Amino acid sequence: MTIKLHCFGESGNSYKAALALELSGLPWEPVFVDFFNGAARTDAYRDTNVMGEAPVLEADGIRLSQSGAIQQWVTDQTGRFGGRPEEKYEVLRWVLWDNHKLSSQAGMTRFLMNFLPEKHRDPNVIAFMQSRLRTAYDTLNTHLKGRNWIVGDALTNADISCCSYLFYPEPFGFDRADWPEINRWLAGIEGLPGWKHPYDLMPGNPSDRA
Repeated sequence: MTIKLHCFGESGNSYKAALALELSGLPWEPVFVDFFNGAARTDAYRDTNVMGEAPVLEADGIRLSQSGAIQQWVTDQTGRFGGRPEEKYEVLRWVLWDNHKLSSQAGMTRFLMNFLPEKHRDPNVIAFMQSRLRTAYDTLNTHLKGRNWIVGDALTNADISCCSYLFYPEPFGFDRADWPEINRWLAGIEGLPGWKHPYDLMPGNPSDRA
């Protein structure tokens, strides 16, 4: 089976899909989406994904977008990262929480602070987003007390989803040292065989445009 993932290194949502593929052991290859030069807005890319987003997975006639759906596809192919049968909905609950409360807001705040032209960086909006993020960090940090993983006793899609933006070096109001349980959990993910930083796993890096 040939697996291609349309993605770019700066995208935390792409990282969720890429990390799931990499840690699963499935053979795959990245296809660079030149997002910052408008590639995702072209008619050609809209033929790949009508939503104009990354990531997009292509595998033997299947074309799938949205990171959570791609993660579930990896689970269905390999049996990995889904947790025990009785944990299925708890894993899904945390994936959905991440999509709505953590990654969506972290991604937006990181974009506003680092990739948007400086003249458009509204400090009031950034402060508001960071305050909402602190609530999310607190929720996750509290949940992780006494736990190595978000759900159960092994890595699941809940961990892969929630960790994605927290590995990026650009400032967006998150400092691992401020959240000891999150820091410990992230270190556990970094220690997994096959783990790679997003800028090492996918093409595309802010330094390419420096």
